[in-house]
Amino acid sequence: MSPTSLIGGHVSVTGGLATGGLKYMAEIGAEMAQVFVTNPRGWALAAGRPEEDAKLAESGVASFIHTPYLVNFGSPNPETLANSIAITRHTLLRGVATGSKGVVVHTGSAVSQSRDDALRQLHEHLLPLLEEIPDDGPDLLLEPMAGQGAMLCATVQDLEPYLAALDWHPKAGVCLDTCHAFAAGHDLASPDGVRETFDALHAIAPGRLKLVHANDSKDVCGSKKDRHENIGAGHIGAQPFGELMRHPAVAGVPICIETPGKAEQNRADIELLKKLRDS
Repeated sequence: MSPTSLIGGHVSVTGGLATGGLKYMAEIGAEMAQVFVTNPRGWALAAGRPEEDAKLAESGVASFIHTPYLVNFGSPNPETLANSIAITRHTLLRGVATGSKGVVVHTGSAVSQSRDDALRQLHEHLLPLLEEIPDDGPDLLLEPMAGQGAMLCATVQDLEPYLAALDWHPKAGVCLDTCHAFAAGHDLASPDGVRETFDALHAIAPGRLKLVHANDSKDVCGSKKDRHENIGAGHIGAQPFGELMRHPAVAGVPICIETPGKAEQNRADIELLKKLRDS
């Protein structure tokens, strides 16, 4: 029998990383949690409160940390690159302190430089951070984007050159966002869409999928627009999420919602996913 995937969400940490986060988890019925440990729209290296980090580690909860949205290892801007290195290193250290299983990072954009130059930059600046992670520390989870602009990684196939630029480092994992994948052209709503997408992911990066962001999409397949919708209320629909959780590549992989709304809607999305998982 395949291991069961824990279902949870990105949680509010108002009142403390562990104190507030665990309370919100209980409120929405989450079995795992994703958190920010710094301002998601800034570069400040928030030290946090060591007692809260320790409390989260001691809780035994399967937790993940998301780096700020500004991180871009493909940027030609030296300041953006330096800040990306600093805050990713900082977040990985907080991941060690909190006992987190993974630190999620967006795969970024080449912006105005060539894709080859951006991938060389990844090799030079992101690979050393992977080398710094202790064996029992969190994996760095690469999250492909929706495909707008000069994004380095959007489709599952884009992961191959991206991981190659990181020398297929064992600490480089994958976080697949269903809304991003759908926007990038993977038609998860079609009869074979889920199977084809996750078969391809397994063929390219076997065993590297460590987290799924479960989000429906406000926009149609191939839109290249990253606009999340509640489960079953968008263009993907509810059924593909059940198929996803039955795919061998997703066995035991935590499922995390990042859907619109507050606690009540978060709870409804998690309850729906649990029903799809357990049916």
